[in-house]
Amino acid sequence: MPRTAQKVDALAEEGEHMTDALAAVLAVAEEKGVVTWSDVSDDISSGEWGRLIEKGLLVDADGEGFVVDDPDGAREALEDADPTAMMEDVDFTFTQYDKLAIASVFVMMIGYAFSSVRSVIGEALNLVLGPLEASLPFYLVILVLAVLTGLFSALVQDNLMDRNIMAGYKERTEDLKERRKAAKERDDEEALQQIQEEQMEMMAENLDMFKAQFRPMIWIMAFTIPVFLWLFWIVRDLGVTVTSPVLIIPLVGEIDTWTTGIIGPIEAWIVWYALISISFGQIMRKALNVQTSPSS
Repeated sequence: MPRTAQKVDALAEEGEHMTDALAAVLAVAEEKGVVTWSDVSDDISSGEWGRLIEKGLLVDADGEGFVVDDPDGAREALEDADPTAMMEDVDFTFTQYDKLAIASVFVMMIGYAFSSVRSVIGEALNLVLGPLEASLPFYLVILVLAVLTGLFSALVQDNLMDRNIMAGYKERTEDLKERRKAAKERDDEEALQQIQEEQMEMMAENLDMFKAQFRPMIWIMAFTIPVFLWLFWIVRDLGVTVTSPVLIIPLVGEIDTWTTGIIGPIEAWIVWYALISISFGQIMRKALNVQTSPSS
């Protein structure tokens, strides 16, 4: 029964047309025992018929037709299945807090272009970060902030990434690929048309998955952009200099100013911050087993 229920649930995820097809086959099976394609051809498509066979819900009856494997289990699972509810479960919407975070990110991004905005954000954060900058060499200040932002990014992704939406989307995509391949092999144009319609319907789910991936990114940016703006304000607007000990960057050597171009126009402080933040973030994602891509 458990395996039959799983098969029926998988059919329900494909849409109500598949559960209707199974119900039609069950009705004939109750009456005749053995079901042939001619018995149900007026009620279901050849693609749906083939899908029931592929799923193992219909098994060959020694060449005389097909019988329903575990009809009682299939009927019980069919009664519990709700295709509409399953499709609604993948809906994703931003909360009011998410929308507020998005708005704040756009406002803060203006700070990169306008010094007045940088000054407001920089002076506000300096109340908290100023003592850190006064007590440590600036390269250690960048290191501490990079570690904190890397840790925050990993924790946010671990807690806000909606893996159910991502895994469900990947499972349906792989399932459609397998069905398309099988339909092409048996030259079933009707099944191919049905699969194409389902792929069009999945475009809405694709948007949901994008929003699910975008949500943690927004909260990460809401934390990292102010920190990065404060560093930008300290280096570019206040002109913090490299102090003893002399900073040596691998493959570059000694630098005497934080605004030294390391990779084209990318300055030394940005390279140092990115190296620490990305490296530590990867370590934390590995430790927390954070998945940032769809998995089944």
